[in-house]
Amino acid sequence: MQTSSQLLTEGSVRKKLLYFAAPIFLGQLFQQLYNTADSLIVGRLVGDTALAAVTSVGPISYLIVGFFLGFSMGAGVVISRDIGAGDRRSVSRGVHTTVAMGIVATVVITLIGVFLTPSILRWMDTPENVFPEASLYLRIYFLGSAGLVFYNLFVGILRAAGDSAHPLYYLIFSSLLNVVLDICFIRFFGMGVDGAALATIISQVLSAVLVLVRLLRTTDIIRVIPSEIRFDRQKLGQIVYIGLPTALQACVIDLANMMVQAYINGFGDVAMAGIGASSKLEGFIFLPVNAFSMAISTFVAQNLGAGKKDRMREGIVFGLISAVLVVELLGACLFLFSPQMVAWFNDNPEVIYYGTLRGRICGLFFSLCGFSHVSSAVMRGIGRPIVPTVVMLSCWCAVRVLVLMTIGRYVHNILLVIWIYPITWLLSALVYVCYLLYLRRKELI
Repeated sequence: MQTSSQLLTEGSVRKKLLYFAAPIFLGQLFQQLYNTADSLIVGRLVGDTALAAVTSVGPISYLIVGFFLGFSMGAGVVISRDIGAGDRRSVSRGVHTTVAMGIVATVVITLIGVFLTPSILRWMDTPENVFPEASLYLRIYFLGSAGLVFYNLFVGILRAAGDSAHPLYYLIFSSLLNVVLDICFIRFFGMGVDGAALATIISQVLSAVLVLVRLLRTTDIIRVIPSEIRFDRQKLGQIVYIGLPTALQACVIDLANMMVQAYINGFGDVAMAGIGASSKLEGFIFLPVNAFSMAISTFVAQNLGAGKKDRMREGIVFGLISAVLVVELLGACLFLFSPQMVAWFNDNPEVIYYGTLRGRICGLFFSLCGFSHVSSAVMRGIGRPIVPTVVMLSCWCAVRVLVLMTIGRYVHNILLVIWIYPITWLLSALVYVCYLLYLRRKELI
């Protein structure tokens, strides 16, 4: 059974959440360095076109990550509840079903990605001068999808058990390796975006292997035993019930973002590079929100399984307030220092202009997005995954796509595609406030 130091059902709520979220934050920080190192090094050493190629495929890579992160969260909630309830057999069945899912998913995503890369890029209206490098980068990225898939699933298992420290150790090592390989492949071996892609997938595979070794060797309740890797119908159903809505939510949001990216592509490679650089910066800013979200899902699930509703409620309030305050402070920093930050990626004045425009418009509204993310995590933790799916798909995806398909046909202005983000964040935040109040009134949280 898990040690009391790893269980989130005992001890100080604030300390447990902070100690659990801090390694997740640091781990995501280093994970974000994967793609950002590619962008920084490619933008500086290869050029504007290569930077546009790497950043323009960001929505596609986020689509893959989001899908499997959704299933990872679903598996984490199921396993967390069983750990909170002390059901060792159910935990084991959930763990091995999760691993079996990863094997199947890796094969499917690799085949689909490699063969459909050109079609995906054409659908996104990728400019001809960017297309060859974007296609090369994305195909190599898909070939290494095994590391991406298994890392997220394995880490989901560890975090479900309250262990957020070991994934951090492995990820720091592999992230540093990614930076070193980026520099070696591009500067010393004369490679371009292919070198950046190779560095990324090698590092991802290594991090997945390190987490797997931990799961094979641990004596805890979450130990992976190769001979027991198989699908359990009941556990698969529970994981799919929670994970599939979350995965589909992430996919549809990223598909909508791909449509947004297609609209941005119409302004040329300079706009693509500038807004892509700003998006990378936003990725760092939202790391604390993502960390609190993952921590809250596990915390809520474990305490719900243990029947500690008062403790669960205290954690929800603390997580929401902390995430909103932190992300708003960081958004203000982006507002003030956008030109300097975008220049880290590329010092072309036009690139800096587009990146600064997005950073200064969106930066002051990050608290709305942060509140929505943590609220979604609460819904998943209490076993209501359909709610965040409906909210996000309607408020974010449907509205964004509708605006681009109507107003966007007649208004060719970059401000339209930038302002659409804070407006849809406001919509989702308002819906979540109403629903959380409803749950509290019904004493469901």
